[in-house]
Amino acid sequence: MISIETIRTPIKADLEAFDEFLKGQFASEGKLLSDMLTHVLSSRGKGVRPIIVMLTSALTSAVNTREWVEGERNCSKRTYLAAMLVEMLHTASLIHDDVIDGADTRRGRPSANALWQSRNAVVLGDYILARTMSAGMHSAQYDLVSHIIGSVATLCEGEILQSQHTHEKSTTRSDYLEIIYKKTASLISISASAGAVSANASRKDVEQMRRFGEALGMAFQIQDDILDYSRSAHTGKPTNNDLREGKITLPLIEVLERCTPVERLQIMDKLSQCATDDAAVDFLQGVVEATGGLTMAARTMQTYIDRATAILASYDESPYRTALVNLCAYVAERDR
Repeated sequence: MISIETIRTPIKADLEAFDEFLKGQFASEGKLLSDMLTHVLSSRGKGVRPIIVMLTSALTSAVNTREWVEGERNCSKRTYLAAMLVEMLHTASLIHDDVIDGADTRRGRPSANALWQSRNAVVLGDYILARTMSAGMHSAQYDLVSHIIGSVATLCEGEILQSQHTHEKSTTRSDYLEIIYKKTASLISISASAGAVSANASRKDVEQMRRFGEALGMAFQIQDDILDYSRSAHTGKPTNNDLREGKITLPLIEVLERCTPVERLQIMDKLSQCATDDAAVDFLQGVVEATGGLTMAARTMQTYIDRATAILASYDESPYRTALVNLCAYVAERDR
């Protein structure tokens, strides 16, 4: 399997510079806020969105016309700003998600709300959003800020839409695709197109990268939902967490679309019991596995991966295109 380190190779020097850039933007004098920011910034995970920003920036800029040299930076501070904007919007949304879900851990470490209570965690998320937008405006990179800012409302819409359908137990395939676009794919799409915008790429390239990021983001979330049903996954989250929360995701939708009305009633009855009944969870896990729900969801995921790689095929060969193709394979193959 392709590693994230392999994907990072062409922009390794830029990612190191970006980490220092990010720390400089979020320095704080107050000890409590400083401690909270240090914890959050050191728990950012793989940094997929900044990786996408920098790779698409390099792919669509003049840098792509010269030979890549190991250890050289290929991105501008404008690209670092774009990477910061999308990464910190994502970080703030995760802090708020943990408060909403009452989650005690994030990526194997205590969540901000577990360490400092929900009230402080909400304020921390708000602070990160405000500081991020302030940095964007003070830099006078108004095109980048306006390009990215709309994703905040889209993320919120996705969260509310998911809550509505979870409560009503009414999620259809169409509903599901809209939810995962708004909750996940929209920000990955913006990450890819913002990289191109930061490189002053053509409108055509910006749109191509937007479409690439959308397809990759849809595949990313579908794979996440498949892994939730996989007992061998290493996600750091409990297996079948979506079932316990009453969420209807693609593996279960694939089953619901093909079952009889009587079977559907039985499945929905079991789903309503999952929050408190492990036997109901095990029953639905077994149904999804036995009826091919995971296999069919994986096929849908692969169609989005194919769409993303087809867009990349229109660009000349380069280390950046190769890294993005490898990222597509990583998303499809990952088990965490």
